[in-house]
Amino acid sequence: MTTDPTTGHPQPPQPSQKQDMPGETSAMTPTPDHGEESYRGSGRLEGRAALITGGDSGIGRAVAIAYAREGADVLISYYDEHEDAQETARWVEKAGRRAVLCPGDIKDEAFCIGLVDRTVAEFGRIDILVNNAAHQATFERIEDITAEEWDVTFRTNIYSQFYLSKAAVPHMKPGSSIINTSSINAKNPTPMLLAYATTKGAISNFTAGLAGFIADRGIRVNAVAPGPIWTPLIPSTMPQDDVTSFGENTPIGRAGQPAELAGAFVMLASDEASYITGAVIPVTGGRPML
Repeated sequence: MTTDPTTGHPQPPQPSQKQDMPGETSAMTPTPDHGEESYRGSGRLEGRAALITGGDSGIGRAVAIAYAREGADVLISYYDEHEDAQETARWVEKAGRRAVLCPGDIKDEAFCIGLVDRTVAEFGRIDILVNNAAHQATFERIEDITAEEWDVTFRTNIYSQFYLSKAAVPHMKPGSSIINTSSINAKNPTPMLLAYATTKGAISNFTAGLAGFIADRGIRVNAVAPGPIWTPLIPSTMPQDDVTSFGENTPIGRAGQPAELAGAFVMLASDEASYITGAVIPVTGGRPML
């Protein structure tokens, strides 16, 4: 059976809701779909080990569930959202794979190096690095963006990807994969998300540059660029009117669900993508990235 993409998931308007940053999945209405009941694995990542940042909720949780059902063990890096992270680990373990939880701050290079070391210590290898964690905040005027806010956004969103990739590459064997989360904002920046959008453009460039830099080692580097996806970042960082109408500006007419990103992350990590490196895969509900 096929599913109509315009009606197969919740439609806007979303109920009015507000959370403190960084937000919790359990407080969201409607509850995001991470593929808990829908994703079916087929052994495409059997025996591999993955490190996923921001793995507690949203896109990170969907990727962790999919990877586990494809046969991978998963180290879940997250900030301090312990309840969400434990729920992700529960789904990974339910799939018969190992889940390791590592709370901490990826703005810190030493912590990032420790994440890679922990992955290798726990699983004996690191085959997949998913640089997914992100910080965003909305502002009405550029004068409202502090230097500290700019620094936090860059250190979370792009510095961490450099720290983690630099630490992971020496441990990776040919056939390994680095997958970064970019955004529609890399090509079509939302003005009130200036800092976030700027980092997402940098991530796309970092992806292309790193792909060429390490191609001779047999390690592929790609990115997934989501459009508007229904995650805890939305009710915890956006104005109420934007939360209610979130996703309406796509041709499909709704926000995407985290589960709808999982297939792209699985494909890029698998041998099916053996000739894909330096690419940015749009999953945007029809908003073009040309």
